[in-house]
Amino acid sequence: MSRATILYVEDDELLRLTVQDTLELEGWCVESCDDGLAALARIESTGAYDLLLFDNELPGASGIELLRHARMLPSRQSTPIVIISATDSAHEARRAGADAFLKKPDDIGQLVSTIARLLTP
Repeated sequence: MSRATILYVEDDELLRLTVQDTLELEGWCVESCDDGLAALARIESTGAYDLLLFDNELPGASGIELLRHARMLPSRQSTPIVIISATDSAHEARRAGADAFLKKPDDIGQLVSTIARLLTP
């Protein structure tokens, strides 16, 4: 079985590096970027991502905007998407097609188990 590849978008550098290290320790390959426009280019690419992980408050495009765009692309319609946010946008994220919503900082401890559950066939 090949390692899962995750696209992770977070503008807070310290948090991005910490979460990326945590996910890589789980054996996942993580590609990260720090703004919505860079993420949009990667979402539209032919890159093979097994899961998309978006912060909601990003420069350029919000995580929910990225989510909506990804769900319009045939190649990303079934890709699991997790939104993490310090704001209470769970209802909007789920309505837009998120597979999971985690509230920062309260739910961040559930990130690994949430991703593992979504990556399990």
